[in-house]
Amino acid sequence: MSDATKLAAAAGSADPGVGLRAVLALRRLLETLETLQVGNARKAGWSWQEIADALEVSRQAVHKKHAGRWPGPDRREK
Repeated sequence: MSDATKLAAAAGSADPGVGLRAVLALRRLLETLETLQVGNARKAGWSWQEIADALEVSRQAVHKKHAGRWPGPDRREK
């Protein structure tokens, strides 16, 4: 069983202490994975709109959250 699978199982625990710690760990993992994949998408030439569509959020939301991490083309994009 992978760590992520263990965390997902723990998130359903009847013990709120166990469940909430697992939710926090999953949230941190999710943020790390999102940052990684947004970076991969930008390196592959995806626009902020394409990334936003994939994440089902607004372009403004994804740009505000991630644009500062990658200087360069994102600032020239309109």
